Amino acid sequence: MSLVKIIRTQRNSYGIRNVLNRSCPALVTPSISLVSSIRSFHRQRGSQQSGDGNFSMFWKSFAGVGIGGATLFYALENSHERNALMKEAPKNSKITSPDRFVDNLPTYGYEDIAKHSTSENGIWVTYKKGVYDITEFVATHPGGQQIMEAAGTSVDPFWDLYQQHNSPEVEKILETFRIGNYKDARESDNISDLWANQPKRDPRLIMRSERPCNAETPNDLLGSSYITQSNLFYVRHHLPVPEIDMENYKLKISSEDGTGKTLEFTLEDIKKFPKHDVTAALMCAGNRRSQMSKHKATKGLEWGPGAVGNAVWSGARLKDVLEAAGVKPDDAKQVQFNGMDLDATGKPYGASIPLTTALDEKKDVILAYEMNNHPISRDHGYPIRAFVPGSVGARCVKWLNSITISSEESLSHWQRLDYKGFNPSIDPNAKDYAKGTAIQYLPVTSAILSPSNGDAVSKKEEYVTVKGYAWSGGGQKIIRIDLTGDEGKTWIDGTIEQQDKMPAGRHWAWTLWSAKIPIPKGKKEVEIWVKAVDSNYNTQPENVDNIWNTRGVLNNSYDKIKIKIN
Repeated sequence: MSLVKIIRTQRNSYGIRNVLNRSCPALVTPSISLVSSIRSFHRQRGSQQSGDGNFSMFWKSFAGVGIGGATLFYALENSHERNALMKEAPKNSKITSPDRFVDNLPTYGYEDIAKHSTSENGIWVTYKKGVYDITEFVATHPGGQQIMEAAGTSVDPFWDLYQQHNSPEVEKILETFRIGNYKDARESDNISDLWANQPKRDPRLIMRSERPCNAETPNDLLGSSYITQSNLFYVRHHLPVPEIDMENYKLKISSEDGTGKTLEFTLEDIKKFPKHDVTAALMCAGNRRSQMSKHKATKGLEWGPGAVGNAVWSGARLKDVLEAAGVKPDDAKQVQFNGMDLDATGKPYGASIPLTTALDEKKDVILAYEMNNHPISRDHGYPIRAFVPGSVGARCVKWLNSITISSEESLSHWQRLDYKGFNPSIDPNAKDYAKGTAIQYLPVTSAILSPSNGDAVSKKEEYVTVKGYAWSGGGQKIIRIDLTGDEGKTWIDGTIEQQDKMPAGRHWAWTLWSAKIPIPKGKKEVEIWVKAVDSNYNTQPENVDNIWNTRGVLNNSYDKIKIKIN
């Protein structure tokens, strides 16, 4: 039975991760069942090969789909790579579609594809009904060695999960590498069933992508309350939302070096620890990316200012749970979090934070099982979410499955090869990402929520009332809101409307503010700028020019809107 059919037939009685552990353990951890699991999937793809060497090659290529496919399609989407690829396309290449067979091209089966997994034999991959020779691409483009891990097999599983990469433009470029038709192209055995039974979302959310779901809160609803309603809180997913079998759910805590205890906790076990409440904002690293993209194209979801929310998070202190497991302080160690959402190779979403942060009582890191005094919803991490106040949302792992104390950061793609900032001149490839520092705390920022850009006011009015939010990562307090309606010639102080009363260094919640901006006489338009200042006197840069980066993260430039005067 194939991986997809196993998931399809058993997913309702077990969480996806449990299914993989139970039925295809080779997809999660190496084990004695590796060869038998691969043989089953190998036969499903039409292969008649036998021999452990061939199975080993197949496993290596299949396991690399998540990384290799990501690197390939990142390059295809990247503007610089697009131009290079189109120039390198064969002059006689006939642009078709991966959904169709091409009459004048040869047909290949799985056995044929698997033989082309080295630079010597040529590097082939399949996608839908097409076979593609990417040998030259691998040899001449950054990140080529990562693509090698997907050589000789299909990249379909990657795109099944990361459907935001699907676009006619990318498929058109991919077709320039086409050399044949794939006779074993799947018709109905489709992993898209993993997207079934996803949570229902509030229709008022602004959908940035359907699969995986990524949606932000509209401005008018975001600023209407100090505490963001759970159903209106922004949704950020990288993979399908897993279905959790609570009868078998356990959170495993262990140390890689064997120190301390290896313990497993049910949700009820976690609830036995003292309950701790934290009012805190949570923000995506790509918040306000759309504004950065106006300066120069970026890679990522076009978030507005609504990929943020402020909620009351409740749960056990991570410090208490780790100490119960015998974890000792160590400045050099990391706490690795793994979720139950899985990529195409069976690897979970993961991230890590320093152990010093986890064990510091004043950092308020919790294993959250409630949000706004109700059980945390599936979209936000049910049954348990690692919540790290003041940190970027990417480190607050949902559907928490395991915690590991390690001497190094999480090996997850999202810790090592994403969510890092680079200077505007760097177009990061896998090598650059490995060298960069993972984002933990976010910089000071602010945004205008009302009025909206392009709104009109009457020239009879003397002022326009402006409202918005401000926040600074790491627990820094917002001490000032500065606004201008004349491009910085004069500034006024905004009024802080709502702010938490936590002690210094623990201001995890956002600040809501308002201001009255004078309407200039005789003008048809006024541009309003805002910047926030935190308790370390950090402030925001005026524009995105010098903080732009290809992933569009960390945009904390002034927020600017234009108002028409009628």
